[in-house]
Amino acid sequence: MAQTLLRPDEEAWQGGAVHLTRYGHSCLLVEAAGARILVDPGGFSHGFEELTGLDAVLVTHQHPDHLDVERLPALLEANDGARLVAEPEVAAQLRENGFDVTALHPGDSASFAGATVTGAGGEHAEIHADIPLVGNVGMLVTGEGEPTLFHPGDSYGATPDGVDVLAIPLTAPWARVGMTVDFARAVGAPALVPIHDAIVSPQGRAIYVRVLSQLLPETATFHDPEPGTAWECPAP
Repeated sequence: MAQTLLRPDEEAWQGGAVHLTRYGHSCLLVEAAGARILVDPGGFSHGFEELTGLDAVLVTHQHPDHLDVERLPALLEANDGARLVAEPEVAAQLRENGFDVTALHPGDSASFAGATVTGAGGEHAEIHADIPLVGNVGMLVTGEGEPTLFHPGDSYGATPDGVDVLAIPLTAPWARVGMTVDFARAVGAPALVPIHDAIVSPQGRAIYVRVLSQLLPETATFHDPEPGTAWECPAP
């Protein structure tokens, strides 16, 4: 798939394509089918708090690198039309703290403009047998005539069909590089964008990127746009 880098001041969504902007670690702005959807505004991510015009804020699971509860109120106040949608355990916790939130279970869907978000998976990857597992719902974002994006949160367990763009966790306490490669191959997306990369040094990140790029199928392309820069994935 062709790669087009847009200036930050250019209009992001123009129809027939999905635009992704990384805000560090696992936070992505997804512009698809007329919707602006922010996924996993966590504590290791920066710049998302300045966004406006959002239709939805999605949270895959409860860990603070995926959800910064301190910055969440200001984000929602600046986007008063945005719906907060979260994995069920997160949704219950947020409701207890006064947030208006919709729980998204695996297999459930929610619509925003022309985009549909569908939950996949259900459980966080195991870090260690002594650490209790928490819920994790990956987010499939689809729009008619546009590429399908999959943000898996913290799990390699769900491998849905028909994914055009995979936001792939690059490294984690629950993963090794062989697992990452096998997950990418199982999903089979023709385009991959890295996420979950704030826990390693730039030198370490470069190693993960190089190994993954070398072991992907020839039909897959690894795209690594600069944070804050929109990357365009055209219609399949």
